[in-house]
Amino acid sequence: MNDEQLYAGFIRAGRLRADPPLLEREEQQAELGRAVVALSEGRPAVVSVTGRPGFGHNALLRWAGRLAEERSVRVLRVSGSLAERDLRYGAVTQLLGQLGEVAERSLQDLRREQEPACLPGLPELLHTARRTPTLVTVEDAQWLDPASVQWLQALVRRLANGVPLVLIVGRTGLYPYGPDWLADATPSARLFRRLTVHPLSPRAVAALTERICGTPCDETFAAAATEAAHGSPAVLNAALRCFADAGHRPAADRVPQLHTLINGIVGDRAGRALRGLTDEATAVLRALAVGGDLLDFPLICSLAGLRTVRESRLRASLEMAGFTVPEGTHERLRMPIVRARILEDTPAAERAALYARAAHLAYQIVADDEDIARLLLEAPPIGEPWAVHALRGGYGAALRRGDFARAATYLHRALDEPQDPLERAHLGLDLAGAEAVSAPEAGDRRLMTLVQAPDEGEPWAQLRVRALDMGLARGDDAWGRRAAAHALATAHGSERDELIALYWYAAESAPETCDLPAPGFPALPEHPLAPAQAGVRAWQLAARGRHRARVAELARRALDAGNAAPALPRLAAVRALWATDAATEAEDRLATVIAELRRRHSHPVLARALALSAELHLRGGRLDAADRAADAAERALPLAAWHPLAASHLIAVRSTIAQEDRRCDEARALARTPLPPGAEYGVYWPYLLYARARVAMEEGHWAESAELFKESGRWLLRRQWANPIVLPWRSMAARACLTLGDQEQAQRLIREELTLARQWGAPSALGLAQLGAESVDQQEPADGTTTRLLGELPTRLAYAWVLADLVTEEVTKGQRASAARLLSELSRLSVTRTSGRLAERVRWLTAQLDQPAAPDDDALPEGWSALSPAERQTAELARRGLGNREIAEQLMVSRRTVEHRLSNTYKKLRITSRKELRARSRSTERDVTDAV
Repeated sequence: MNDEQLYAGFIRAGRLRADPPLLEREEQQAELGRAVVALSEGRPAVVSVTGRPGFGHNALLRWAGRLAEERSVRVLRVSGSLAERDLRYGAVTQLLGQLGEVAERSLQDLRREQEPACLPGLPELLHTARRTPTLVTVEDAQWLDPASVQWLQALVRRLANGVPLVLIVGRTGLYPYGPDWLADATPSARLFRRLTVHPLSPRAVAALTERICGTPCDETFAAAATEAAHGSPAVLNAALRCFADAGHRPAADRVPQLHTLINGIVGDRAGRALRGLTDEATAVLRALAVGGDLLDFPLICSLAGLRTVRESRLRASLEMAGFTVPEGTHERLRMPIVRARILEDTPAAERAALYARAAHLAYQIVADDEDIARLLLEAPPIGEPWAVHALRGGYGAALRRGDFARAATYLHRALDEPQDPLERAHLGLDLAGAEAVSAPEAGDRRLMTLVQAPDEGEPWAQLRVRALDMGLARGDDAWGRRAAAHALATAHGSERDELIALYWYAAESAPETCDLPAPGFPALPEHPLAPAQAGVRAWQLAARGRHRARVAELARRALDAGNAAPALPRLAAVRALWATDAATEAEDRLATVIAELRRRHSHPVLARALALSAELHLRGGRLDAADRAADAAERALPLAAWHPLAASHLIAVRSTIAQEDRRCDEARALARTPLPPGAEYGVYWPYLLYARARVAMEEGHWAESAELFKESGRWLLRRQWANPIVLPWRSMAARACLTLGDQEQAQRLIREELTLARQWGAPSALGLAQLGAESVDQQEPADGTTTRLLGELPTRLAYAWVLADLVTEEVTKGQRASAARLLSELSRLSVTRTSGRLAERVRWLTAQLDQPAAPDDDALPEGWSALSPAERQTAELARRGLGNREIAEQLMVSRRTVEHRLSNTYKKLRITSRKELRARSRSTERDVTDAV
């Protein structure tokens, strides 16, 4: 059954007149049965059966009618209806029409245009009732016309004379004549009985489900059905019949389908019920649909325009009608579908005016800004300052919970209010920050409009610079260069200096960097005085590995300016200052920038700052802090909203964090994240290549990792970023080449890195290069003082891994004394406790050094020296009898890598089996792990 058929089905089912089974109505049936029995004995009675719509009060009246007919009692049936609500004596006409000739004259009087005699037909009914006991049932009495109500009240007052007549009236709580009009007319309390029908319990719903569907249902399904339909027998009967017709079984996994059916039926019934309300009730329900979640009932009545109203009576009527539920001083609409139907039924102009008045009332009672803002979204412009204030407050609340789309919606609405041009422009800037997440391209267009604003004055100049700074933060350098060039044409003073800085920041991030600006655009000064220009120049020099002292001076000049300078040049300054080994100062300055950006809600720039923070924490070996900063960066600007040219940075950092935390599958998936075409031209593409190379090395794909490291370096060199502190790709590629047996290329790479590190002069870069050279050239390891100094420098993670590889090499060569000394230094580093991968390596090396030393044997077997260190490790484990799977687990490589190494070993040793390997190799007990 398709959705249209299903929808049409439950609408038809909602209109069926067939009575649902009378479940859990035994008490009411017993009372009605006693009234019928008393009638056959000549005793009158008046019974009021009330309940919410669909709860079966009319079904009880029809049951009582059938019971009376079985006892040969005359039954006269009357039904109120919306169509006849304004027809004078409409119900009386129905009643008299069943009396036949006795009431013909009265019927003729009712059909005439002139006013009929008082209480037409009442004497005739009483006269016949004295001879023939009569049961009169009135269904849906809430829709009776006023004249018929007065007629029935007169009938009730005359029952004190012992007329054998029973009147049973069924109604909901929506009574325009007061809820007690029937009881007030009864001459004796002994004659009147009030019965209330209640919602069905889950047990009754389970029985109804089994009767309709033909199979028992579980408790979860019954409870869900009861809650969704609020125990209404009519709604449940209609919904379950459609449910069964669709071939569904009553089980918990089918509850969503049942909810759909119930919502449709309730919505249809609510729509029809709304058409039968009084004007007063309609106004209150419309007010509740607009402000019921926020305003108490007296304020709702005020919102509805009701100045004098009996609130308790109106509340009781709405609750009995099933529209509302009480909640302290508030009334809540029972179901969202009911609210939707009420709002649909309200004319657009009236609905907008209600929202405006509700927002003003909410402001007067000092409601939360976001609550007021939600009302203002549907209201026309208010024209008062409090409206913009509330919408801004709602925007801030939405940002704090990460709902950027809602935040943007609030500011969109705020732009509809009359405001000063500069205030409107600042709203647009904040809106662009939210749109950077929810609608990035729209945000870029809005920022370009702000950058091109022609207005004069310092506030406008600052606004243009901030807009350009935010737009560049998303990563589109071409957008930034165009925007800066356009704005520079009319800029002067400090604005001009900052636009030049941002242009060159974008140029440094361009796919092909060059020292020549666009035609007519000023060059970046060699020795800039403007803080923003100093920050950009500092990173240019640092990336190229030149003038370390001047880099530190320029970076500090940029950072000392605080928020007077754009954020992106200051982030460049932080990176440059960190590269000079002033890591603590750089990270403190970065924390200050991040705190400022949080206060300004500048999410694109904040995301870039947090990504940089994650990278610096990672390099310093603080993996937990790095993970938190990366998470915060993605919350500030989800990855999908980053421009492809910048997204590589965060992906690379997250991949490396996952790898160090031994989340290998996650690291691999992140490193291989598909990116749009053109992403490879971004400034951070080498970072992602570097991360991919690390993953390949972890998996034992040494040739692939070597090529990826070198490809990363080629992209860096195209930008003239030669400083090894940016990415130590040469030493990493050298380790891979050494494992592959390419000693010559490994030495060339590490010597080049050593030369560039000496040129830069920072102890961290130089120390790492020297340690790498010792490993490649198989020199004596540095003494303990040197390694301890390196352990205090910012590149702790890289240093720890170089040191771990040196320990590995020393163990491989059998140099247990130097290996133990280096391992002691390695174990002192905190990063060995935060990095699960390093910790695993340290534990394994410790276990190897704890084993007894092998007998001294200076002579290696023939051909053994031709094996690479990795092949030697694998061969030694195979000689000891370990299988390929066990060797792979031990060395943390793939089984395919183990098979490849053993194949090369057999070829070099000219053997064909492990038996020959055991015969020709010596027992060294040098079981070591693979380099990473």
